[in-house]
Amino acid sequence: MAKVEMKKPVVEEITNHINDAQAVVLVQYSGISVEDDTKMRKELREAGIVYKVYKNTMMNFAFKDTPYEELAQHLEGQNALAISADDATAPARILSKYAKSVPTLEFVAGVIEGNYCDKAGVSALANVPSREELLSKLLGSIQSPISTFARVLSQIAEHKDDAPAEVAEAAPAVEEVAPATEEVAEAVEEAAPVEEI
Repeated sequence: MAKVEMKKPVVEEITNHINDAQAVVLVQYSGISVEDDTKMRKELREAGIVYKVYKNTMMNFAFKDTPYEELAQHLEGQNALAISADDATAPARILSKYAKSVPTLEFVAGVIEGNYCDKAGVSALANVPSREELLSKLLGSIQSPISTFARVLSQIAEHKDDAPAEVAEAAPAVEEVAPATEEVAEAVEEAAPVEEI
């Protein structure tokens, strides 16, 4: 089998992975231990991320005439691709976590939602929370005023239920005040008779 025929399936595999991907991150992976590499690959796989080591020449062929073509300029050394079809921040976020303990694992560049990002751009993207975290924060901020409003309504309802009892307790006191008020009015009339005009 000719070399070109052997390369073709690998190039097609890369092309299939990067087609319609939300994020393609290129990393240098040299110096990572087998244990760390195994943990990292497991976490990436669980997040739905394809993480593979390919030859630079294969990636170069796959990137040609695609939005990922700018990554070809960085294809030197030992590189791996982390590709996510759903979450644009996941590859950078997970790889960044492992890069803290493995200094030789470092970002090279990436294409996020069709936009090229250099090393600094991919590193900055690693700090963005996941879509689920952002949605839960948004939901929490929406629910907070609603739950406060519900508590206020609940307290108003409780006070309305308590109000008839309070009114009933206050009623005898009003009846006691009424005769006293009439006596005071009579006393005032006797003390100062009203002049007729």
